Amino acid sequence: MSATAPRLSVVIPAFNEEARLVGTLARVLDYLHGRREPFEVIVVDDGSSDDTAGAARRAAAAAGGAVRVVANVRNRGKGFSVRRGVEESRGEFILFSDADLSTPIEDVERLFAALLEGGCDIAIGSRAMKGSDVRVHQPWYREAMGKTFNKLVRLLVLRGFRDTQCGFKLFRAPAARDIFRLQRVERFSFDVEALYLARRRGYRVAEVPVTWYNSPSSRVSIVRDSARMFLDVLRIRLNGLRGGYGPAAPAGRGMKR
Repeated sequence: MSATAPRLSVVIPAFNEEARLVGTLARVLDYLHGRREPFEVIVVDDGSSDDTAGAARRAAAAAGGAVRVVANVRNRGKGFSVRRGVEESRGEFILFSDADLSTPIEDVERLFAALLEGGCDIAIGSRAMKGSDVRVHQPWYREAMGKTFNKLVRLLVLRGFRDTQCGFKLFRAPAARDIFRLQRVERFSFDVEALYLARRRGYRVAEVPVTWYNSPSSRVSIVRDSARMFLDVLRIRLNGLRGGYGPAAPAGRGMKR
């Protein structure tokens, strides 16, 4: 990395987030300035029908270059948007965070500890670990959907993770770029695919307990997106079986959990 490159890139995918994006960016910027390390924030507007892009650009102008805005021509999905943010990033470490800050930005310190002290390549926030602090729960039917989805993921694709869907994950940049160049799922199951690829490529992954608040205005449809997520898990399984993700980790390259 060059001397002027940011230490941390924060990627925030945003779809119809005009109402809360300004507050989210203010909190993120306040925290990152306090860390006293070079950083950048990349907002990826996913073809919003409101003024998400405008709100992000106004915040970027006020931030003096600390925020960049990337706009998808049309709605492509969270997975596509995170991938695009990773491609645009310049940081040594790359965090992606949901625009609603369901996990407070301050919890990135827990993820950094797993990377810097634990020697991992990727640290993922978890709502299901001992030590997790779920302050506001989802409605019971969404929690039931999440548990069912997690069982399906563990059965078909990815054993060992208690929570693949928390939208708060930190990567060493080389691992992120390697994984997301192979990633294909464009919508909500992209987390599963990214972790599947991390394991396949031999990266060390830590699941870390975090604080979490349910956002009442979730973008996930209980019917439409649930069916799509289940189908995407099947596609990930088939892609892996058919060799669609390229070679697995070189012999002798270890994984750490």
